[in-house]
Amino acid sequence: MTTPPAANPPLANQPRGARIEVKKLGKAYVHNGQALPVLWDVDLSLAPGDMVACVGASGVGKSTFLQILGTLDLPTSGSIRFDNEELTTMSASRLAEFRNRRIGFVFQFHHLLPEFSALENVMMPALIQRMTVAQAQVKARDILGRVGLSHRLTHRPSELSGGEQQRVALARAMVLEPALLLADEPTGNLDRHTGAAIHQLFLDLNRERGSTLVVVTHNPELARLMPRRMRMIDGGRLVDEDHPPVASAKDPANDEVVPSVERPVPEIDAPSETTAEPVNANVNVNVNVKEGHL
Repeated sequence: MTTPPAANPPLANQPRGARIEVKKLGKAYVHNGQALPVLWDVDLSLAPGDMVACVGASGVGKSTFLQILGTLDLPTSGSIRFDNEELTTMSASRLAEFRNRRIGFVFQFHHLLPEFSALENVMMPALIQRMTVAQAQVKARDILGRVGLSHRLTHRPSELSGGEQQRVALARAMVLEPALLLADEPTGNLDRHTGAAIHQLFLDLNRERGSTLVVVTHNPELARLMPRRMRMIDGGRLVDEDHPPVASAKDPANDEVVPSVERPVPEIDAPSETTAEPVNANVNVNVNVKEGHL
């Protein structure tokens, strides 16, 4: 009797996904002089290579949580450890460099730069990392070929379909083989057939390249494809849908003490459950792709 092979074994030379530990994460805003908590006491553990769908009603904080996990926003309190590095104590410049190298983003809107071709858009993260144009082109061509766009390298976003634009965005997110890939409603603007193809690409690329994957979605079909599903409820509590916790009285004496940096509550309106800012939002870089200058 032949023993079946292990499902999707990672390649030896592939980078492993990130191990993420979120402890007692909180986020609040000040509106009209009153603190408005959006998230509080959020806990999440992700093993390297985990694929997780985060579902829940609009407005419960899913997108806010994803932005904080991706360092596009800062928590008010709590701890985020990324492969044993504490993110909440990093400087803004260190976070920007860390984000570009270790985290990939795919949003509901593709956020491609309209004046650049598909190839040039995908090269951007590599050029920001000071790779040569030749190195960046090799990486970009490879991942664009993997998402089925070898014949669209020189096309600008306006010359691509919606599904093709989102595949370019996925290729850009994966070009540096990030340890963590975050996706916020990645197929929300696509028709059902095109969305299903993008869903499968997410899963295939994740298995091939080993990234830890977190997807925020309202799409039940995409959520069902993920090995692990978490539901966010009011207050930002994450509940594992496959293994819901047993309700019990909370004993403050048993709470784990989590070292964190308490930050002032920002005096701005709370964001809505919409897409985050474009990738590399905190990095101001001028790139001349054709000449290879930064």
